[in-house]
Amino acid sequence: MQVFAGSSNRELASEIASLLETQLGEIEISQFANGETRVWVKEGKVEHRVVVVQSLSSPTNEHLVELCLIVDALRRVGASEITAVIPWMGYSKQDKIFRPGEPLSAKVVAQILQSAQIDKIITIDLHNRATLGFFDLPIRELSARPILMEYFKKKVGTKTLVVAPDEGAVKASTELARELGVPIVYVDKKRDLTTGEVSVVGMSRSVAGGDLIVTDDNVFTGSTLLQVAKELKEAGAKTIRVGLTHHLYVPHVQEKLEDSEIDEIVVTNTVSERGQVRGKKSSKLKIVSVAQMIVDELG
Repeated sequence: MQVFAGSSNRELASEIASLLETQLGEIEISQFANGETRVWVKEGKVEHRVVVVQSLSSPTNEHLVELCLIVDALRRVGASEITAVIPWMGYSKQDKIFRPGEPLSAKVVAQILQSAQIDKIITIDLHNRATLGFFDLPIRELSARPILMEYFKKKVGTKTLVVAPDEGAVKASTELARELGVPIVYVDKKRDLTTGEVSVVGMSRSVAGGDLIVTDDNVFTGSTLLQVAKELKEAGAKTIRVGLTHHLYVPHVQEKLEDSEIDEIVVTNTVSERGQVRGKKSSKLKIVSVAQMIVDELG
């Protein structure tokens, strides 16, 4: 098995290759003078089975086209079984049509990936599992929650509480609370339809003096998460730790995290922080790796 890296997350690809006791395949990615992507697999012949690691993170469109070109190039030099490891599936948040006239973007991306003749996809914690139904090729969704759970096990104390920040996080938060053996707090919040601002309107129990753990699948702008954290601190929370599978490193979010009421934010390396952080890196940020989990799935 050979491992090749796109330009979006070479660090994770290198870690996967190391765990597989192999070297990254030689591939050169550049641009033509007109801005089009140029891919060159420098090895004249590749193994039958290959793995391409490419998160569809920003710049998403560029990384998507790059992945398709890499797959085609590998086919032409001998690869017959290609697995695409796409830790962060770009456009996955656009899994429904919100207004008439909009595309079903997540499905369009699935169709593009299928047209590239990928044999199997491995991804991690989709925003909505229904997205799996858009694919007509084998796709395996892994969960980084066990990795985050192992980290938080070391932080559990007598005042630890798990917080479900919204309805979408209830299932995962309930499972985490059960595994950690701590109580759970359900947060009821509302959004002002005019301003878009979020506020907490109720909690299932008091958080006063509590050491809180909040989990979700990703942080985009961070606005909702930071507002919830602010109101939890105002309600008496002692500390707030946040666990996220995907940190998308949207501009200026780092500064917001640094100035927020969150004491620690734990994320995985599904998206590379290299080239993504535009500004000061938050001292509150802790990164844990999904490489071993991916290697276990590759077999």
